[in-house]
Amino acid sequence: MNDKYVSPLSERYASKEMQYIFSPDMKFKTWRKLWIALAETEMELGLKDENGNPRISQEQIDELKANAENINYDVAKAREKEVRHDVMSHVYAYGQQCPNAAGIIHLGATSCYVGDNTDVIVMTKALKLVRVKLINVINELSKFADKYKDLPTLAFTHFQPAQPTTVGKRATLWMQELLLDLSDIEYMIDQQKLLGSKGTTGTQASFLELFDGDHETVKKIDGKIAEKMGFKACYPVSGQTYSRKVDARVLNVLSGIAMSAHKFSNDIRLLQHLKEIEEPFEKNQIGSSAMAYKRNPMRSERIASLANYVMTDALNPAITAATQWFERTLDDSANKRISIPEGFLAIDGILDLYLNVVDGLVVYDKVIYQRFMKEIPFMATENIMMDAVKRGGNRQELHEKIRTYSMQAGEQVKKYGNENNLVDLIAADSSFGMSKEEIVKLLEPKNFVGRAPEQTKEFLSEVIKPILDANKDILGVKAEINV
Repeated sequence: MNDKYVSPLSERYASKEMQYIFSPDMKFKTWRKLWIALAETEMELGLKDENGNPRISQEQIDELKANAENINYDVAKAREKEVRHDVMSHVYAYGQQCPNAAGIIHLGATSCYVGDNTDVIVMTKALKLVRVKLINVINELSKFADKYKDLPTLAFTHFQPAQPTTVGKRATLWMQELLLDLSDIEYMIDQQKLLGSKGTTGTQASFLELFDGDHETVKKIDGKIAEKMGFKACYPVSGQTYSRKVDARVLNVLSGIAMSAHKFSNDIRLLQHLKEIEEPFEKNQIGSSAMAYKRNPMRSERIASLANYVMTDALNPAITAATQWFERTLDDSANKRISIPEGFLAIDGILDLYLNVVDGLVVYDKVIYQRFMKEIPFMATENIMMDAVKRGGNRQELHEKIRTYSMQAGEQVKKYGNENNLVDLIAADSSFGMSKEEIVKLLEPKNFVGRAPEQTKEFLSEVIKPILDANKDILGVKAEINV
């Protein structure tokens, strides 16, 4: 295994569940289920042979079903070396196991019947797994937000200290973006349709021939196949393939999740730099080969790295969809085989990392408080000034003094590396009529966070809780991180 390239998405990042969804075994077992659905549909619609007798029997269907799972891969591979056609090789291999039904396998269909329908089935299954993990990330974030809903922290605009918020409120911003992604993914799952069985150019001409020109009967084929495969419908019209815009829409949803995860990872990396919040760090984990003291935010960085891949990968199906010709061209095939699975494998790895990071976030409340108190005197000047005015001070004079003192205190901090002495400067000025203790009392952090705690509680109870309650059966997923 060490003498050939293996995708890191499989080796390092994606879960076994997602890898199986895009595995050959899943693909070829789905092909057989589709062949059974087609044969059953043709039998139920009364397909006759040239003598007017039923063309397909229940015995043949039973034979196909009995061999649906035990795929003879060796036979299929040997046959493909001869005929250079994967679908016909598997038709042949299936027929070897089902000699009585061999003549009805793939009857009237083209390769895209199994290829495209399987692609939709696999993508839908993968979207459902992504949805499960997305909801579990939201669940973990909700616990974090609830725990720290009252913990004041400096907010940042332009990465400059701004009006305070709370640690929990900041987490709701990460959750809000994931809710947009959840809405998109649920919409996309609901929108998924099969290609059905449309024939070589989408006209169903081969089926019209099989059913002696009976349009009403042929019209029923797609609906019955969709129902048997667990879908609501097939696309009403198509060329040989379903529109490649479907792939683009799916990967755009994954790209949206990548954007949200990347933004979260950026915030965690910045907070770790500030020593306020850290991602989990294992007991024996090495942060740097040269600097033994380092605790690099490696998982958050990996989220960002994989997210970059997913966002750019979304261009692949967009370009493919834009450049298809008429009823079909085959320049979609090689790209599609790579871009779709790897987009899902990458987003799967991202969500496992996201879940792992949130589950183990470490909050350093004393560091958060210390930084808060270094900056809050500047932000509290309005409160201090108004309190001094109530005591009889002149607002215009006090405003000018605070401006001057703020500049002096700022100079002490920036130019000389000293502590913020703004409170001392104001307390020493009798025109404010306030002691240092009185001023410090005004600097209580909770006085500056507005409705952040209440907004967090309301968001969790009114928005998040109903979603989690409706999905309680899929909560509790734990992520395995390989590296």
